[in-house]
Amino acid sequence: MVIDLSDIQSLFETYGQRPYAGEAVTQAEHALQCAAVAELQGASDELIVAALLHDIGHMIDKNDERLAENGKDARHERQGANFLETSFPAAVSEPVRLHVAAKAYLCAVEPDYHARLSPVSQRSLALQGGPMSATDAEAFRHLPFANDAILLRRWDDLAKEVGRQTPSLEHFLTIVEKTLVGRTKA
Repeated sequence: MVIDLSDIQSLFETYGQRPYAGEAVTQAEHALQCAAVAELQGASDELIVAALLHDIGHMIDKNDERLAENGKDARHERQGANFLETSFPAAVSEPVRLHVAAKAYLCAVEPDYHARLSPVSQRSLALQGGPMSATDAEAFRHLPFANDAILLRRWDDLAKEVGRQTPSLEHFLTIVEKTLVGRTKA
């Protein structure tokens, strides 16, 4: 399936007002906040798009919330990355694929990171397998796009503020358009 701008816009219109995994913001608010932080920090277009779309797996999987409520990880990062890789470069899809692993990595290498996570993120970490072992953390550090995934994870943690003003989805869709493989237009 080739993705175009209308597909992204439709997902945001249809599912963006859903609550974001038990946090006090919606899916769209979380995505826009994450992308805004990436943009403010001077990230590449690809990484801004990864920030905007890092949780798109929550939007494309209709069972995602129900699975979490039943104590199962829906693996939204894999679903999202698999969806994105059909139309975006690896610089977009791979940080999305690795952003959950980056949380487990940061819990393993930064002693106070877990305590800084929101209660919802702490619960999801447990569903996702908990902090990495030292061996797994070392292996993760050497993966392509691991550094981008770590940046994305940190922005993800900052993107849960009620009422934060951000640029519009349309603003970010212009960046999305630049990163689409073949620059497919809606």
